[in-house]
Parts: sequence; structure tokens; C-alpha cells
Amino acid sequence: MSEIVLPIVYQLGAGGILGFVVGYAIKKMMKIVAVIIGIFALILIYLGHTGIINVNYDKLTEAIEGFYGSAGGATQWLTPLVANLPFAGVFLVGAAIGFKAG
Repeated sequence: MSEIVLPIVYQLGAGGILGFVVGYAIKKMMKIVAVIIGIFALILIYLGHTGIINVNYDKLTEAIEGFYGSAGGATQWLTPLVANLPFAGVFLVGAAIGFKAG
């Protein structure tokens, strides 16, 4: 019985802890990236307002929407892959908890 239980407990514990750490780190990094993007956008708006540069906001919006559309397609092949793996499932739960805590 313990030959079955110990590896399962190890996978669940290690996966949860690692997932929490990764989720926490990802959220912190996303905050930093959001600040950098915000500063960049403010600089573009200021430079466009003063006439130093001419920003084509329509093309910029299309490029950003295209990026988010292609990133959303990754969940279609990633979800079935992870759904069948116990370690990965617990890892994702831990990552979600770490992301929420971050």
C-alpha cells in the first residue's frame, strides 16, 4: 500500500509547492511588465502629442489584438495535454493559488 501512496503524495506535494512558486513569480513578473508597457505607452502618447513622432494608433491596436488572439489559441492544445497528468494538474492548481496570492 505504501508503495502506491508515497509516490502519489510526493507528486501532489511537490507539484503543489512548485506550482505555487511559479504562479507567484509569474504574477509578480506580469506586474512589472504591465508597468513597463504603461510607461512605454505614456512616452508614446507624450511624444505623439508634442509632434516628435507620429503614432498610427489603428495599426498599433491591430497588432496588439493579433498578439492576444494568437496567445489565446494555445489553451486549445494545452488543456487536454495537462488534464491527464496528475502532477501537472496539481502543479496548475498550485500555480493558480500562487498567482492569486501574488
